[in-house]
Amino acid sequence: MKIYSSIEEFKNVERPIVTTGTFDGVHFGHRKIIDRLKDLAQSCNGETVLLTFSPHPRMVLFPDDQDLKLLNTIEEKKQLLEKAGVQHLIIHQFTKKFSRISSINFVRDILVNEINTHKLVIGYNHHFGRNREGSFEHLQKFASVYGFEVEEIPVQLLDNVGVSSTKIRKALFHGDVDKAAEYLGYQYELSGTVVKGSAIGRSIGFPTANLDLSDEKKILPADGVYAVWVIVDKITYRGMMNIGKKPTLNSQIRTLEIHLLDFDQYIYNNQIKIKFVKRIRDEIAFSELIELKEQLEKDRTHISALLS
Repeated sequence: MKIYSSIEEFKNVERPIVTTGTFDGVHFGHRKIIDRLKDLAQSCNGETVLLTFSPHPRMVLFPDDQDLKLLNTIEEKKQLLEKAGVQHLIIHQFTKKFSRISSINFVRDILVNEINTHKLVIGYNHHFGRNREGSFEHLQKFASVYGFEVEEIPVQLLDNVGVSSTKIRKALFHGDVDKAAEYLGYQYELSGTVVKGSAIGRSIGFPTANLDLSDEKKILPADGVYAVWVIVDKITYRGMMNIGKKPTLNSQIRTLEIHLLDFDQYIYNNQIKIKFVKRIRDEIAFSELIELKEQLEKDRTHISALLS
């Protein structure tokens, strides 16, 4: 897959078969659009092109909205789109100036003059341009004027998939990571750097890797204990992860701690990846550390069996 950091970089592609959108999550619904893109490209000897934006448009248009969290970092999105079969990925910087481009100018100046769109595929109820004024009906009218074809994925097809980024975010906010995986088609991931913590876990026989996220805009699943896969230096290990404020220690800081079941090496400052499998329980406040240790032993037995 070729990656372009702006629309202007994209040149010399014969018969571009184009779609555009944020594609956060690259979930089953998104892949229906990409699959149609690939079918059309194959039928006319064209090449698939996906135009997306960074940062997410809502982060530019509503900078004070602290509730907006994303399913993918830009690096994760690149990997998922390449795996889905996209040949050309344009990641254009989204700015307030760009948001004020009218729908006609977006079609004429970007889709036609810059990208040279041969066919355009969009999801149902897709809107674009200033104040989201552009619609499928607009595109049909513009297509006949500027000489490209446009196709809308039917609502019935997307409804049959039953997936949306909103549904996935809701599942994660409730800690339902296995439901999120069903919607996504892959296990939800977090990546970050291992940093030093308080070492309380080590003192009771459960050393943990404390994770500093690589992107603070990534959605965190609900507080609790999870069975996870942990990738360290391209090797996958079983792990149990706690997300929360460690109420037994009266902490007010939300932390991400991972205990690796079959691993005891120095990994401070290492980049690791977490893949969520299942939420095991809520975070619990214990009156004594010994009670916490007993519960962690039960959790480890449970998770060890689950991941085996």
